[in-house]
Amino acid sequence: MARAPERVTDESSEPLIRAKPLPRRLPVAGTPPELVPARMINEVLYCERLMYLEWAQGEFEDNVFTVEGRSVHRRADVAGGELPPPPAGAVQASASEQAAATSAPAPPRRAAGRRAGRDEEGDEPAPYEARSVWLSSERLGITAKIDVVEGDASGRLLPIEYKRGHAPDVPGGAYLPERAQLCAHVLLLREHGYACDEAAIYFAASRRRVAIAIDEALIAATQAAAARAREVTKAAAIPPPLVDSPKCNGCSLVGICLPDETNLLRRLSGEDLDAAAEPESPPIEADGSEELEGPLEVDPWGIAGAAGGEAIPGDGDAEGETELRRLHPARDDKVPVYVQEQGARIGLAGERLVIYSRAGGQEEARLSNTSQVALLGNVQISTQAMRALLERGIPLCLMTYGGYYLGRATGLESRNVELRVAQHRAAADQAFCLSFSRGVVVSKIKNARTMLRRNHAAPEAAVLSELDQLARKAAEAPALASLLGIEGTAARVYFGAFAGMLKAAGDARGEFDLEGRNRRPPRDPVNALLSLAYALLAKELAVTLGTVGLDPLLGFYHQPRFGRPALALDLMEEFRPIVADSVVVAAINNGVVAPDDFQRFGGAVALRPAGRKKFLLAYERRMDQLVTHPVFGYRISYRRVLEVQARLLARVLLGEVGAYPSFRTR
Repeated sequence: MARAPERVTDESSEPLIRAKPLPRRLPVAGTPPELVPARMINEVLYCERLMYLEWAQGEFEDNVFTVEGRSVHRRADVAGGELPPPPAGAVQASASEQAAATSAPAPPRRAAGRRAGRDEEGDEPAPYEARSVWLSSERLGITAKIDVVEGDASGRLLPIEYKRGHAPDVPGGAYLPERAQLCAHVLLLREHGYACDEAAIYFAASRRRVAIAIDEALIAATQAAAARAREVTKAAAIPPPLVDSPKCNGCSLVGICLPDETNLLRRLSGEDLDAAAEPESPPIEADGSEELEGPLEVDPWGIAGAAGGEAIPGDGDAEGETELRRLHPARDDKVPVYVQEQGARIGLAGERLVIYSRAGGQEEARLSNTSQVALLGNVQISTQAMRALLERGIPLCLMTYGGYYLGRATGLESRNVELRVAQHRAAADQAFCLSFSRGVVVSKIKNARTMLRRNHAAPEAAVLSELDQLARKAAEAPALASLLGIEGTAARVYFGAFAGMLKAAGDARGEFDLEGRNRRPPRDPVNALLSLAYALLAKELAVTLGTVGLDPLLGFYHQPRFGRPALALDLMEEFRPIVADSVVVAAINNGVVAPDDFQRFGGAVALRPAGRKKFLLAYERRMDQLVTHPVFGYRISYRRVLEVQARLLARVLLGEVGAYPSFRTR
């Protein structure tokens, strides 16, 4: 299941109020499968949006509850046992459905087996017991894999479903979604000719089996839920998120769904949500602007009217921001693995990656703690290790010795084809491309301006004023070509003042000087650091976009080019100053890298391996740093920010949100 089974469902017939649906700007036609899984009957009664994400878009994400649920199901998921023959004279299902009645050949009946959910001591085994039984019915339009089915010689059966949580103290023994799922199991068994009057749920945390009565009201609710699941999927429009619902707590898909974030952005774009469905919060008036700049006011950062050189607040210090529930983790417990030693080899030992150096040393990394593996230069990896990475969805990123991002190898990523179709349609929409590009370029210029105000010893008022004017021009650029020119002018102004942020001590001060941006190859240490930081950030966003289900190669601002992750470059524009440039400035000012960490050849400058290792650690510290989101008000890591922004872009492409909420620090 994709959520914690500790239910907050109201057993009354009145559902929780939902936000109004937003018309789809990029419709995608869909055809629902003929058979509705019983688990989707459960989901559609619990949350239609969750059902659509899982069934129609193929999204799934693990959390502690889903992992624990799989542990509870580990025995029930192993097919085995057998069902008794249907009673004589019973109406039989079609031959194809009968062939699907069990998911594996039935081994001999287990004489020493135990009933599902019973203690190891006490009860005798059931005369018949089958696990992981898969049944389908074209007439009912339902399919299901039943955890355990117990039966006797008379042909009377009892389906049993395993749940990880505690048995709730509610009428009927369980909440409606669970009871409807069990009712679907009963209907399928009846369809195949068996006598079945009730079902049961085994709650592992309570170590107790709860009987579920099957009556006409429950049957009607189950059939209506199956019809509703088909209806929602056929509409090919994701249902709106729940409004301030406790159901979102513990849902493993909440980081994909982003319910509170989506609802807030819809209010900012002028969507008139039902007042009765709104959480208690100050009223928000739409100003008519297409650009979303904050939760309660047009300029929550205080950038537009700021004078040069004045002090500005740090992250999270802006007044008037709305703090939403942070329903997803602030940071990922998994960490990337970088291998940069030339000639190193990566092998597999059980659940661990083993990195062998040419000198004979070795390091280990547990697969369960690894988010991605990046290989810089000539590093070998075994087929077994690569397969382990692909099976677990861990991207393998390939980079040159100098850090230039080449591409990635990954297993099956998001199955959300609907999102990919929407992305391709948006890329052909010139108006959308221009609107999106304006937002990211304006954010890049304003974030660069903020970097100078925070870190420059004495920023010139003329420089800050020019950047402010360029940001205003970018917001009104008539075409992508003119926007590129504005961005280039802003970059020259910004890098012309960049050296004022560098405060290297002693003799190192002269080594870390900058007279404009240069690359391919970089000709000074500062540009070498900037190029590496940008390559790492592009790699990060390419991985994130692939995980979300977007094509990193198809951008809206950067036009498609062979081998270039254009969409990753689009999203990284606003993060260049506050992530990449910030890492470079901090690494120089704090003495993380020194002049002897660089090597020069043929007019080019590059980091030595020891210096690159120190810079990679500095970069990862920045990505793991918590920052207050300027729109949503909660604190998450920069790496998590990249994921949230990518998923919000997906919400824009699918028509749920009117405009991409650019990330602008204060």
